Amino acid sequence: MSRTNRLLINNAETCVDEMLQSIAWQNPGQRLLKGHRVIIREDAADFCSSGHVSTICGGGSGHEPFSAGFVGRGMLTAAVAGSVFASPPPNDILAAINAVASPAGTLLIVANYTGDRLNFGIALERAKAAGKKVNMVVVGEDCALESQDKTAGRRGLVGIVIVMKLAGALAEQGRSLDEITQACTHLSKAMGTIGVSLSGCSIPGTGSSFKLDETEMELGLGAHGEAGVKRMKILPANETVEVMIDHMMNPSHASHITIDNGQKIALTMNNLGGLSEIEMFVLGRRAIEYLESKGLSVVRCYNGHFMTSLDMAGFNLNICKVNDETLKCLDADTNAPGWPRVCVSKNTGFNRRNNDPVVPLNDKSLEAVGESVNFPDKNKLQVGHALIEAITLACQSLISNEAFLNDLDTSAGDGDCGSTLKRGANEVLNRSRSWKCENVEQVLLQMAGCAEKSMGGASGGLYSLFFTAASHRAQAYTVESWNDCLAVGIAAISKYGGAEPGDRTMLDALVATRNSLETSISENASIKTAAQNAAKVARQAAEATATMKAKAGRASCVAAKLLTQPDPGAMAVAIWVEALA
Repeated sequence: MSRTNRLLINNAETCVDEMLQSIAWQNPGQRLLKGHRVIIREDAADFCSSGHVSTICGGGSGHEPFSAGFVGRGMLTAAVAGSVFASPPPNDILAAINAVASPAGTLLIVANYTGDRLNFGIALERAKAAGKKVNMVVVGEDCALESQDKTAGRRGLVGIVIVMKLAGALAEQGRSLDEITQACTHLSKAMGTIGVSLSGCSIPGTGSSFKLDETEMELGLGAHGEAGVKRMKILPANETVEVMIDHMMNPSHASHITIDNGQKIALTMNNLGGLSEIEMFVLGRRAIEYLESKGLSVVRCYNGHFMTSLDMAGFNLNICKVNDETLKCLDADTNAPGWPRVCVSKNTGFNRRNNDPVVPLNDKSLEAVGESVNFPDKNKLQVGHALIEAITLACQSLISNEAFLNDLDTSAGDGDCGSTLKRGANEVLNRSRSWKCENVEQVLLQMAGCAEKSMGGASGGLYSLFFTAASHRAQAYTVESWNDCLAVGIAAISKYGGAEPGDRTMLDALVATRNSLETSISENASIKTAAQNAAKVARQAAEATATMKAKAGRASCVAAKLLTQPDPGAMAVAIWVEALA
């Protein structure tokens, strides 16, 4: 959901001016025009005096990096900013035209909103009256409109950024104002965009732009959060993309886009501000897949922040029909900070037909260790099966405690301890069916491989170290052997992880378990009794971490007053020790 008015700004009235000043400071190739909300290229004077057409775009603030982020060589010569979600006034637009006036002419690129058309139109007429050579292209590519009735027309969305790139590249080539105007007009009619959002956005000084139920999403909304065509239940990523593309291509809709089979297209996945990178790439994956299933050829994909809506949790999907000339312009070099660099293959360009996962050379990963080992000892085989059964119970216990461990990790870490261990447990369950279970050393090495491959992060590394080190001492199915395994495993974790007993980590439960086993050995206890005692002590040690001061791991960076629950890593150890017992 949006953050309402919890925004890290100084003042709603001054935030736009402070932002523009910072943009110019952070990008030395840009300059802020004194007395105006206008960003221009550092080399604008030289560029224009050498006979190149200047290009200007602009609109309300809150859509960053649009449009200041696209000022630079190969893109815009100047950008004009209005207040948040408000068109810039004619005097700022006219100041931009005068600042980058070129003998070859100036092109204004304007999004199709009434305020933008009016204010840019006023500035254009005043510039013409003063003898300037100025053209204007209005970009409106929204595909949400269903009605065939007369309306204000298709709204201008992220497609305008693609038009900017074309205009800037052609201007850099020295093309004429009429040529650039014609090419941009053609491209603006060869594209379509539709948006979807899970929330409104936080407007400085105002609050949330609109409200959505937590189970809803809005289809076809505008760049400022204007109402879309419908509200619907939240769908998974794949289905969301399919609904959007089907709506865009529905011939019964007034604003649909028609694309012939085999057409080359550039796909733009525009983050409206509040979606994670994971979400954007998952959505982009299905968009490429679904478009190509319809016979289209996706030859470029741009994924990122282009024309946001403050912190709105949504995205735009833009489809643009391209030819070889357009592609050259999209690929042309630019130093505009907001334009993405697409990593293409030196052999196939954007062709992905050979883009299968790379097979490592001489792969000798841990998961392959022990695959050919076989010890046909019936007693070992019987005990080995019992070990696998115990490991299975431990994995199942970790999986069932995912939410509990995540909850413990919320205040001390990043809230994913349970989910991380669940991934490792599932990997062990999936792979243990084929293990040579009569050899405990190989079983532990296999578990190290599972932890390393599936868990990731510090937890995966620590468990991989633990099982790898323990495997060196796994000689027999006895309490003494398990005690030795624990000892070397604990030493490895402490050596490479940097923690010690008493630091409020998984080591506290592991060390307590080992101490319990040593006591059982001295008392000549049975394996069953030793295991039961160890489980009891492990639980007590894990719960005791609730009152400890964190000295290692992420929790050591958290205020002590927030650490009121047991350490999730220690509690996880208690859970699997109890299950093993």
